[in-house]
Amino acid sequence: MNLRRSGFFSALACGVLIPCALLAQEPTSSQAILHDLNSFRQMGSVLYVAAHPDDENNELIAYLARGRDYRTAYLSLTRGDGGQNVLGPDFAEKLGVARTQELLAARRVDGGRQYFSRAVDFGFSKDYRETLNIWDKQGVLSDIVRVIREFRPDVMLTRFSTTPGGTHGHHTSSAILALEAFKLAGDPKAFPEQLGDLKTWQPSRILWNGSSFERGKSGGTKEITIEAGGKDPVTGESFSEIAARSRSMHKTQGLGGFRRRNGDTARTERFQLLAGSPVTNDILDGIDTTWNRVPGGAPIGAAADQIIAQFNPQLPSDSVPALLELRSKLMALAVDDPLLTEKRALLDHILQACLGLKFKTTVSSPEVVPGEQFKLHHMATLHSDIPVKWIAVSYPGIKREVNKSVDLRQNQPISTDSIQTLAANTPLTEPYWLREEGTPGMSRVDDPSLIGRPENPPVFPVEQVFEVGGQTLTVPDDSMHIDVIPPVWLHIVSDIALLAPGASYSVAVEITASRENAKGTLQLDVPGDWKVSPANQPFDLSEVGERKQFEFTITAPSQAATAKIVASAEINGHQYRNQRQIISYPHIPRQSLQPLASMKAISLDFAIHGHNVGYLPGAGDSLAENLKQMGCAVTMLDDRNLTPESLKGLDAVVIGVRAFNVRTNIASEMPALFSYVENGGTVIAQYNRPNGLVTTKIAPYDLKLSGDRVTDETAKVTFLAPDNPVLNTPNKISDSDFDGWIQERGIYFPSEWDSHFTPILACHDPGESPLNGSLLVAQYGKGYFVYTGLVFFRELPAGVPGAYRLFANMLSLGK
Repeated sequence: MNLRRSGFFSALACGVLIPCALLAQEPTSSQAILHDLNSFRQMGSVLYVAAHPDDENNELIAYLARGRDYRTAYLSLTRGDGGQNVLGPDFAEKLGVARTQELLAARRVDGGRQYFSRAVDFGFSKDYRETLNIWDKQGVLSDIVRVIREFRPDVMLTRFSTTPGGTHGHHTSSAILALEAFKLAGDPKAFPEQLGDLKTWQPSRILWNGSSFERGKSGGTKEITIEAGGKDPVTGESFSEIAARSRSMHKTQGLGGFRRRNGDTARTERFQLLAGSPVTNDILDGIDTTWNRVPGGAPIGAAADQIIAQFNPQLPSDSVPALLELRSKLMALAVDDPLLTEKRALLDHILQACLGLKFKTTVSSPEVVPGEQFKLHHMATLHSDIPVKWIAVSYPGIKREVNKSVDLRQNQPISTDSIQTLAANTPLTEPYWLREEGTPGMSRVDDPSLIGRPENPPVFPVEQVFEVGGQTLTVPDDSMHIDVIPPVWLHIVSDIALLAPGASYSVAVEITASRENAKGTLQLDVPGDWKVSPANQPFDLSEVGERKQFEFTITAPSQAATAKIVASAEINGHQYRNQRQIISYPHIPRQSLQPLASMKAISLDFAIHGHNVGYLPGAGDSLAENLKQMGCAVTMLDDRNLTPESLKGLDAVVIGVRAFNVRTNIASEMPALFSYVENGGTVIAQYNRPNGLVTTKIAPYDLKLSGDRVTDETAKVTFLAPDNPVLNTPNKISDSDFDGWIQERGIYFPSEWDSHFTPILACHDPGESPLNGSLLVAQYGKGYFVYTGLVFFRELPAGVPGAYRLFANMLSLGK
């Protein structure tokens, strides 16, 4: 039964996405092998579609993937880029990267696999029509069709109703687009550019898996129910318990403590048919989920049944001869079907587990510069007495392999080394959806084959090639991870530069060596109407990790302007313009980003009275740094010790976002802040969620928070108190100061307040009544207390000029 090596393609080579757990190198339990065998035998597939990380039904995914052994996937249209982060200051693209990893961690628990579209979470949307316009409806629709054609599900499920109202506009849009994609995926005239690598695919039906808060919205279609309880045969946990562990991976959203009652196995899931073949009792009614659906596949299913029936948990290697015979039959099937490619990869994984065949690749350095050599160390160990020959280590990306041809002996590790060169044109490691600048609603992805993937494919893929029973087994080795880095990293010390028209500003640029003897010239690239001096500066870094700082002076044009300033290093004729950003949380793998080393320079008329500011952090933002950019001296405060002495000499105190949700000691310290205001100070409290407040006394006068928000960042702003100092001193605020805002105007506005508060602004989303609670100012004693739901935590880091001018006025009250 000799097989040519070219007759089998590894999962990685074919771009096949299989559950992360199948590729793990931990010891494989007999129960896990048996689960994989059942998954191999089972041919049913379900694709779940929703809008964001945490929208998925974890219980149902666990039940379908682990209880019924279906191929089960979750397609999240966005990566959650626009949400808040309870763990730290990572927002926007960085938050999307973190939440991508949280979803992958969730899938490792519940057994599903993960897909994404290019849609960007641009923040809360009240109207699905706004969402579809900002997202680029056709672009996202194309992505969903692509995932359907790649994953080839029998059944699609939506989490949300296609009927608008009562929920996030992204939610409704996800259901509307899923239904439309269901109808198009089987049409060769729809997105024909995909049909070079993919084939059309028509799922049998699409159903709405109604959640309790949306039930009954979808217009009278008969509801069916299934009992989705039970326990996982591998771990013995109930599916609810597994789902709770899965859902608790969404820690940036505050779900780290999510729990289900131990032993809770009962669960009823409800569905309504949206389109496709009728359904009576089960979501896969009438669908053949056996190997009989594949031409010539009946013997495959029968052989798998027999292997499962005769499986010896005490000695999994007893199944190897039958598995090899099954593999030979599977390879002989003359069917061009991506599902069979995936099943072959799964069968090879099962063979590897039954053989007790373990392998690992380590690299001399996990970070490699393009064009650089690196050393690989490969080790293989066989834990059974089945004869296995280690044939070769293959590097498919460079079409090269290291021949080994050595017999493995039971429990005796064998290793081999090789030195390889990373291609000089290898792009630096960066999430593929962030490599190019997109739009507010869509990521730009130039390589269509990447669309849908949760993360980048391996930089330098490795495959291990073995021979067993006369067959060649080629298995992807994903144990090695390489980051592609530049020889130097650049960092502009300030993200924002504020300066008056015609004024100059000193910009500090740090350069850090990742390799020895990094020599070249450093410069700042500025637009033509800006000036920079000196034009460039030489650098010479002799040691890895050596860091030097260089000063440049930029001069703004005579008129108000905004510029993107980029740092650039030239080494041996190559330009490097990247910084390094690390995303590190205990529950997900460490992520390294290498975006452009850039800053935003803003030339504007700008003044501030009162420069000594205390800052009490909340749930995570960068306002302390933004205050420094405004020329303020910032004192960091602690709610365990807010005393008159700690507040003495401060012109103003700023309270970070969601401080009243996350700071456990703040309730007892509020009297000190109120006394500070009464004696002439200014306190600015930023937005908090109305639920989960540690105290309702967040202001010296009564104030009631709500869920009111204005999601349209271009919404017209009306001045309710045009003569109030906050709109006049020291900066005269006008309509133009609300131009260029990003994502939204504000969130969680107060809905009720004491008459001592003066509402300053009104704004509203289309078709809604004006909301007056975005900015409230009250005089209390000799000082001022300000509460604002305006999203300064987004606008100031984004360099919105008017946001800086208005915030300066708030800080200047009473000065």
